[in-house]
Order: sequence, then structure tokens, then C-alpha cells
Amino acid sequence: MVGAPIFRLDGKVALVTGCGSAGDGWGNGKAVATLLARQGAHIHGLDRSFAAAESTRAVIRSEGHSCDVETCDVTRPGEVKAAVAGCLERHGRIDILVNNVGQSEPGGPEELDDEAWQGQIDLNLNSAARLCRQVLPSMARQGGGSIVNIASVAGLRYIGKPQVAYSVAKAALMQLSRSLAVLYADRGIRVNSVVPGLIDTPLVARLSEKYAGGDEAGFRATRAQQVPMGRMGNAWDVAHAALFFASEESAYVTAADIVVDGGLIAATR
Repeated sequence: MVGAPIFRLDGKVALVTGCGSAGDGWGNGKAVATLLARQGAHIHGLDRSFAAAESTRAVIRSEGHSCDVETCDVTRPGEVKAAVAGCLERHGRIDILVNNVGQSEPGGPEELDDEAWQGQIDLNLNSAARLCRQVLPSMARQGGGSIVNIASVAGLRYIGKPQVAYSVAKAALMQLSRSLAVLYADRGIRVNSVVPGLIDTPLVARLSEKYAGGDEAGFRATRAQQVPMGRMGNAWDVAHAALFFASEESAYVTAADIVVDGGLIAATR
């Protein structure tokens, strides 16, 4: 309808993993949860850190929106199963699942031992598959839902950092999205990926320790120079792409990727 409000999520329940922020400022999960709440969704947020999750809940509730949170380590199957069951018991449905958890560790196959490699695969890929496994049956019973997986441009091309396990996991996550999208399309469930590039979040300081010896200013400058637009994006850029996939405005969109990278992967530099 012309002039009707768009991207509204009134009456929807959104389960968002990694809903907190690792430090002051806006991380992707915090921005996603807050934006979905502003559009009318009730947020059920999960985070390994209750303090981080509580900070997001405080922001959402201070704006007059609805949110509850709980602690959950998404690498632990039992905790995931309990969290999903608890959300369904409390709210009766899950309309939107945002798999936002992710973290990169430096190194290639020679530097990363089996434990470190498996840890990266479990956190960045298996956790999303685990959440999908628990949420898909309820979405099918409801007659539909939207799953949004937060991937990374590192899964599309080498972006200058030796983070091979992370890159492999994020590439696989995008293929997981496509496969599930096809398998569940006839049940009204859409599965898509948001693919962020170099995003300015509180994690940048930690990344500078891992990849630039703690030179945060130099690390930030290098990241900005890599991007054709000359700057990093921010968490709200990621959140708006997630909102599109979560909303009815993308009702005929599934197995798709939205790359949010300022032109990074299209460039040769």
C-alpha cells in the first residue's frame, strides 16, 4: 500500500544471538536487536556475557520497546536447546532468528592446531547450524519464519588477514543459508545472509591486538584505506540489512546475500 509503514515487525518474536556488545559502543548484535525492537519486534537476546546482554536490554527498554535476555554459550548444544525451548515456552513462537555470533583468530593451517581450528569452525559455523536445528521445527509448525545469518566478506575473498579457519567457516555459513533456504522454502521459511565487510565496532581494538601488534590507529587507517569508500562501515549498516531480510518487504527473497562492505570485495586493492 502506498504510504504504508514499511519494515514493521509488530507482533514478531526475534531471537538474536550475540545480542551484547564487546565493550562500549555499538556491536552488530546490539544494533540488530535494537533496530528490530524499534520496528516492533519483541527481542529474546542471547549472549555469553549477561552484562553485555543486559546493556542491550536496558537500551531497548529505555526506548519503550520489548526485550528479555539470557546467558547462552552457543558452542554448547545443551545451552542452545534450553534457550530456544525457554523462548518458545515464554513467547509461543520464534518468527525471526538472527545468528550473529562470530570471532576471528589469526593463522593458517600450520599455525592453528586442531583445537584452535575446530574452535573457529564451532563458533562461526556450527553455532548457527545448532540454532537452526532447534528453531526450524517451530517455524515450520507456524507456517513460516526468517533466518538471518551474519557472515563475512572473509568468506568471499582474502581480505589481507591470515584468518583461514574463520574464512572457511563464514564461507560455509553462506552455503548453509542457501541450502536451508531451498530445503525449507515450501514451508514458508526464508534463510538469507548479511555479509559485512570492515565494520567499526568495539571489536576493532581487540583485532588490532591480534593483527597489528596493538597499533589501533594504524590498524584503523589500514582498514579504511582498503575500502573504496575510504571508511569502515558501522553496526547500523549491518542492522539495516538484517532488518530487510527479517521484514515482509523481503517476502520473495531467500537464499540471498547482502554484501555490506563499501565496495571492498569488488575492488582489486
